[in-house]
Amino acid sequence: MLVVSDEVFRSLSSKDGPQGLAAVVRQRWDRLDGAEPGDALAWVALEAVQDPGNLGSILRTGDAVGAGGIILVGPTADPHDPTAVRASMGAIFAQRLVRADIADLAVWARRHALQVVGTSDAAATTYTHLRYRRPTLLLMGSEREGLSPSLQSLADEMVRIPMVGRGDSLNLAVATSLVLYEMFNRWTQDSGLRTQSTSSNEQ
Repeated sequence: MLVVSDEVFRSLSSKDGPQGLAAVVRQRWDRLDGAEPGDALAWVALEAVQDPGNLGSILRTGDAVGAGGIILVGPTADPHDPTAVRASMGAIFAQRLVRADIADLAVWARRHALQVVGTSDAAATTYTHLRYRRPTLLLMGSEREGLSPSLQSLADEMVRIPMVGRGDSLNLAVATSLVLYEMFNRWTQDSGLRTQSTSSNEQ
């Protein structure tokens, strides 16, 4: 352990009012061909996600529902960016992280016989009307472009999140959370699992 002055610590931290504790950690990445879906609720493949805050929030939700990990497809934000780490609230240390291209992702999904579900505002089925099979590979597109046609072609099912307001899209982290919690609620109802409720944390 190294003790530094308040002034030095403030120069190292990008957060206002830092708590006074810092660590240097090694990044941990898994290989897709070594990632076993196991009994996880789902795995989430994020295509070209650019906002590290969204990425961190999705890691946090994935951990909350029992997802296995996050697969990053294409050029993406860094999950180890300070903004992503803070938004994850520690979930980055619980969720597995993988980088993959679309071809390798397709092979992996077929090898493990995963149900592959994508999202699109043009889909005929709403996300609450699909029966999800555990584990599911959930495909989510970029903040601006949504899911590319190439990734949509991997999906067994496409679902949409209905909206009636003036906006034409939801924040990526919010949309991902809605679908993950729909899977989670279906599973807990089917299995009779009792869960512990927690209050929201705005940090």
